[in-house]
Amino acid sequence: MILRQILRLSSLFHSAVSVHLRRNIGLSAIVFNKTKELDPVQKLFLDKIREYNTKSKQAGGPVDAGPDFQKDMNESLARLQRAYGEGDLTKFPEFKFVEPQFEETPK
Repeated sequence: MILRQILRLSSLFHSAVSVHLRRNIGLSAIVFNKTKELDPVQKLFLDKIREYNTKSKQAGGPVDAGPDFQKDMNESLARLQRAYGEGDLTKFPEFKFVEPQFEETPK
């Protein structure tokens, strides 16, 4: 009887460990996947993203944006400033939340 319980517990432990190991091996295969082992389309996509990232850092903004883009952006910012007031519209607004003052009223 004790032997059966030990065998049952060992089989449960074995199945739990095997599931855990299979999941970890599957995830580690994805994590350690090298770019040279990628599909050629995926590799091309990643190369283009990295190339755009380096170009945008060098340009300090959008890549291959001509004078038309800058003109359209300035017109859009002017239209938004007329609609919503002054301020720098290229920055995210800062919010300041003040704790409400609750007064206790006598009963």
